[in-house]
Amino acid sequence: MRIRHIGAVPVGAVGLGAMPLSIEGRPDEDRAVATIHAALDAGVTLIDTADSYHWHAGEAGHNEELVARALAARGDGAGAVLVATKGGRGRPGDGSWTVDGSPDHLKRACEASLGRLGVDAIGLYQLHKPDPAVPWADSVGALAELLDEGKIRMAGVSNADTGQIRQARDILGDRLVSVQNRFSPALRTGEPELRLCEELGIAFLPWSPLGGISRSSLDGGSRPGAPDPAYAAFHAVAREHGVSPQQVCLAWLIARSPAVIPIPGASRPETIRDSAAAAGLTLGADEIARLEAAGTS
Repeated sequence: MRIRHIGAVPVGAVGLGAMPLSIEGRPDEDRAVATIHAALDAGVTLIDTADSYHWHAGEAGHNEELVARALAARGDGAGAVLVATKGGRGRPGDGSWTVDGSPDHLKRACEASLGRLGVDAIGLYQLHKPDPAVPWADSVGALAELLDEGKIRMAGVSNADTGQIRQARDILGDRLVSVQNRFSPALRTGEPELRLCEELGIAFLPWSPLGGISRSSLDGGSRPGAPDPAYAAFHAVAREHGVSPQQVCLAWLIARSPAVIPIPGASRPETIRDSAAAAGLTLGADEIARLEAAGTS
């Protein structure tokens, strides 16, 4: 597994987005744990979770607890894993998402996450989403307090624009180590944020990095409603390499910048094994140019 860094911590160039293991349509516990273990076996050392990754009301922290159990089952074999969790969102159980970026909520959420993960300090704690009802500086300031108290080792923000990233950097300094924003071949509007992270030496963690690629057919067509124009070239390059389009997509993301560490979701062992293999796929300059020229939105 190729190595990248979040702050001073080395991690594999492909992480695991653990959300699908706990939300709607989640697998049973055995398959979920097997998926996390397959990720570890493939060299994944970054697992992204959140207190709001759950399905039903009253089960906040489901994903954090699942990750903690899976890592505990590996004992010392999981010692190099960086668990990144998030606070600031909620799920009332009806499929909707809420946001609460108030300092009091973030501090309570962090305390609860510490207990569920069974750690003295969270490796990477991320503000899940800006709350329009709370000044951004107040939300980020709560992260600064958690850092000062030693409850978290590193801080990150998610779904933030360039102005918010710069303000967070002003508040946190080099303790701001990551930005987690949506980015994929079909949705590249986060390019300014990616380039700013590269400039500042901050890791950029694309969420939903595969977009709709799994719904696109081999000739670049798609099922009704799926965003296919960006993916035809990825399928073509995948055929040439004899690998999955998902691998090509992740390899393209990794090649875009040394700041990029994609965190594809997975709910099956074979899925994360395939994704992790992207770290070993090298694309030629001509192939990257073809993929860069693919349709965007």
